[in-house]
Amino acid sequence: MKLTHSLRGRLLWFLLAAIIMAALAQASIAYRSALYDADEIFDYHMQQMALSLRSGAPLSNQLATPADPANNDLVVQVWTPDGVQVYRSISRAELPQRAVLGFSNVKANGTTYRIFSVQTSSQTVQVAQDMAVRKRMAGNMALRTVGPIALMAPILMLVVWWVVSGSLAPVERVRKQVAARQADDLSPVSEAGLPDEVQPLVQELNLLFGRVKTAFDAQQHFVADAAHELRTPLAALKLQVLSLERADCEQARGVAIGRLGAGIERATRLVEQLLVLARQEASAANGDLLQPLELGELLKRTLGDMSGAAQARKIDLGLHHADPDARVAGQADALIIMLRNLVDNALKYTPAGGTVDLDLRTSPLGVTLSVEDSGPGISPEERERVFNRFYRVPGSSAGGSGLGLAIIKSIAERHGARLVLDQSARLGGLCVRVEFPVAVSKT
Repeated sequence: MKLTHSLRGRLLWFLLAAIIMAALAQASIAYRSALYDADEIFDYHMQQMALSLRSGAPLSNQLATPADPANNDLVVQVWTPDGVQVYRSISRAELPQRAVLGFSNVKANGTTYRIFSVQTSSQTVQVAQDMAVRKRMAGNMALRTVGPIALMAPILMLVVWWVVSGSLAPVERVRKQVAARQADDLSPVSEAGLPDEVQPLVQELNLLFGRVKTAFDAQQHFVADAAHELRTPLAALKLQVLSLERADCEQARGVAIGRLGAGIERATRLVEQLLVLARQEASAANGDLLQPLELGELLKRTLGDMSGAAQARKIDLGLHHADPDARVAGQADALIIMLRNLVDNALKYTPAGGTVDLDLRTSPLGVTLSVEDSGPGISPEERERVFNRFYRVPGSSAGGSGLGLAIIKSIAERHGARLVLDQSARLGGLCVRVEFPVAVSKT
């Protein structure tokens, strides 16, 4: 258990250290307080004894007999004005023969004495006490104060350990849940009993699991749909190769080669669109930043790129109207892909000699891009379904993979745009509107 990384270890060690430090601080404070109180009490006692002896009858001039080791608390000495000692209590202490009036501290016999001296016209009284006596008393008083704390400290440490371990038990439970999961288990982690500080983390983890599950399911569906859609063109290519092998004349071989080339082109187009769709969904998952862009410039580039395809089909492709300074927040590469797919779909479903117009207008609500064509359009009941991957309108004569509108929808959603399918009032075919929100300028 590393203290630098384990929250439980750090809590236990810091709390236990705090308990020990508090006990030591309490002992020090109790000792100092007891010593101060003992000084006050004994000083007062010495002062009162000296004052009482000052007014008493003259004491005997005989010195005391040898010292009694048990009687070392207070030492009393009395001198006459001419410096003759007339009284000394039984003690081994050798105190100075000259007294300093009032309180003083004197070192003698390897220890320190607290002395109080008072002088009258007839005598000088000196009362002394060994400071070690006071310190022993203060130590005993401090010990009686800290003793219960010392006895309770181990119990308090056990309580702290139990509380910390119990509080972190839900976190350990979550860790075990996550550690025991399989790679594909993205179900939410239980939030029951978690501390308030940890619960937001688990909630965000569950939200992340939800997003990963959504992306994982979408990827699985995408792979399944792509495998299903690729099976048909690959099977067709295989049949066309067999037809080419069996061709017994140049004319039949030419027809087979033409069909094989068309099949390869369709398969190539399908793979390209699959890769584009996968790349756009990956960019959306990564949350790539959007930058302010001039949508009119991107439209002009798209018209230039698609003009050759329009001329080949003899379709009139042009920009019907474009407001200046139509700015959107987006990614240039993604928007170019979306515009090319919009124009490509319009060209694909518009009969030869028809018209495809682009329209760009600004409003207080944002920017609206419209692509109109003179083709057959899409019935209202089919307009929602055509956004599904690989879905194609029944009876449609134009070739395709059914991914164009799915790619357009994916890019539009990444840019916060609204995609609307309607009938073109001017050209009679389909009108696709992409409604962008107002671009927020960076300051």
